[in-house]
Amino acid sequence: MMDYSYTQNRELSWLNFNKRVMEEALDESVPLFEKLKFLQIFCSNLDEFCMVRVGSLTDLSLLNDQQIDNKSGLSASEQLELIFSTMDGLYEKKDKVFEIVEEEFRKSGIYNLGIDELTKTQRKAVYKYFKDYILPILSPMTIDLQRPFPFLENGSEYLILELKENGQIHNGIMALPNILPKIIKLTSSTGYPFIRTSKVIYEFASECYPKAEVLAKTIIRVTRNADLSADDEIAYDEVDYRAHMKKILKKRKRLQTVRVEVNEKAKESFEKLLCSELNIGTNQIFQSDVPLSMDYVSELKDYLSEDFIAQNSYNHYLPKLGKKFGFTGDLIDRVKTKDYLLSYPYDSMDSFLKLIEQASYDDRVVSIKITIYRLAKNSRLVNYLCRAAENGKEVLVIMELRARFDEQSNLDYSKQLYDAGCNIIYGMAGYKVHSKICLITIKDEVGWSYITQIGTGNYNESTATGYSDFSLMTANYDIGKDAVHFFKNISTGNLDGKYKYLLQSPTTLKPELLKMMDEEIAKGPEGFIFFKMNSLTDRDFIDKFQEASDAGVKVQLIVRGICCLLPGIEGKTENIEAKSIVGRFLEHARVYILGKEHPKIYIGSADLMTRNTEHRVELLCSVLDDKIKDRIIEFMNIQFSDNLKGRRFGSDGNLHKIEDGQKKVNAQIYFMEQEYEIEEKSKKQSFLNRLSEAIKKLLGK
Repeated sequence: MMDYSYTQNRELSWLNFNKRVMEEALDESVPLFEKLKFLQIFCSNLDEFCMVRVGSLTDLSLLNDQQIDNKSGLSASEQLELIFSTMDGLYEKKDKVFEIVEEEFRKSGIYNLGIDELTKTQRKAVYKYFKDYILPILSPMTIDLQRPFPFLENGSEYLILELKENGQIHNGIMALPNILPKIIKLTSSTGYPFIRTSKVIYEFASECYPKAEVLAKTIIRVTRNADLSADDEIAYDEVDYRAHMKKILKKRKRLQTVRVEVNEKAKESFEKLLCSELNIGTNQIFQSDVPLSMDYVSELKDYLSEDFIAQNSYNHYLPKLGKKFGFTGDLIDRVKTKDYLLSYPYDSMDSFLKLIEQASYDDRVVSIKITIYRLAKNSRLVNYLCRAAENGKEVLVIMELRARFDEQSNLDYSKQLYDAGCNIIYGMAGYKVHSKICLITIKDEVGWSYITQIGTGNYNESTATGYSDFSLMTANYDIGKDAVHFFKNISTGNLDGKYKYLLQSPTTLKPELLKMMDEEIAKGPEGFIFFKMNSLTDRDFIDKFQEASDAGVKVQLIVRGICCLLPGIEGKTENIEAKSIVGRFLEHARVYILGKEHPKIYIGSADLMTRNTEHRVELLCSVLDDKIKDRIIEFMNIQFSDNLKGRRFGSDGNLHKIEDGQKKVNAQIYFMEQEYEIEEKSKKQSFLNRLSEAIKKLLGK
């Protein structure tokens, strides 16, 4: 019999997390423009949630024999009902938060105007703009027997109307073209007034139907299922996997509608039309009085003055170069001397990129092998890998083409790498390769040696400035040999490799980590478990945490997003503390610490989600260097003490502010200031050393 007393549904946990993201827009310490961006992130997150999770559950709900969720006992249909009712409340809160933020913008002279607020001069200018630039590219249509309801694209906005013509009532519809600017700038003696283009089209829509009377209208936005598995659809005799992925991406665009957003409460006739044509229920239609799309935010940023943006955004933060690793000189020799741990975004990814750049031309380097999941636009890493191949190095890239919403980017990069002479492997059949590992093989007068890099985040220069991640670089020979065997195994389709210091899913990672947890459980109250991850959904690990709590083991968790474990349940999980941090940077590191004295520490790509532990190729690497262990432990302790951006998971499944009466701690700001102090101290010491040398020269010493 499954015990649900200390678990909660993953979808409801995620919705709570996204509400927490939205709440950052209410934090007085967050700069004004960043508040708007947090609302934008909330909306983007909800879009993806609907496309992927609601899409997947919608598919499952169609089955006669619906699988029961092992954390809540709910069927797919029951989960959807709870999701939709919870989302109703989120839309209400989003509207209120948006109004609060908009009022702050108005006080700062930024006016998001409605049609009724325009002066006569402004209205005249807006109407002229509509006639000259908008009306010519609109494609209005009426819906009748000859003109059936059109296909509505995912994420696009449409104006739907009820029209009366020649005594007959029918509907009309038109797309709001994506080619149009999202905002129209208005002239004024003060401030920055603007009006969103969607409002203008809404106001003057009757111009598109000159023979009809407009009885009602509303703007809608459609979200479609995007949960289409490449492996479910694959024909294994396909000659070109890239061509197969292109077919998948094309098919995704026409999948089932899972959500419709409307700007005004939809008339009953509109609801009937949408439900009938899009095959949805009324509980899948959500009203919001604020913009359905937040795409206008980037255009607004371009419109506002640089001074305003600077004053109302986070202070520019430049990741530091070289104080721990070095940015100049022979980086290969440096790593061969000692292990290094980079902490993004407080350290720059440039240090790692410079290592790859050196490897691309260094005569000692024989090969570079790497797994890739997501990349930045104009990726420098790809350029260095191409250069290495062109310089005669063996370059092997395991490119995961199924990284959701990055499929096209990875297709394009795989062609660029292939054309440069790199060997490309497109993942593993049935398993996404989500591991973050890079292996540099070296042959010099001493013999063969290896530099291995293991990361918790992607090789993406853009996200490395906004995501909090670890990157370990080591010349440890045994870890290097593990990496050699890993790449050989993936290249030959073997998932049963045995490694000394690497844990790999779907084979060794889960059983070995559970075994180490058992070792802590055997210690009773002397045991200690500290895990940090993005999400926790794997029932086996949740039950093991409960077992640890029952044995008196102190369990501390930092879980950024989904946490299906309910801590603090008497007799079940009272020895477990779980927290979440949402701040300027996205917490993304995965860290696993077991034991108080001589702790075992692993870092890597895996969250404790069933998809990661059983259905993906993930890696965790043992941290061997004692100084790096100490640094990771100190880092985690500071994060766990965060009582400003940190929230405590309650036994009710909600996130609660931490009122502990202790000194206020914002871990991210602490790390930023700490790195700055180290950098300034280093600069000062360097200056004093140079001054001392100059004085010695003057004195002839």
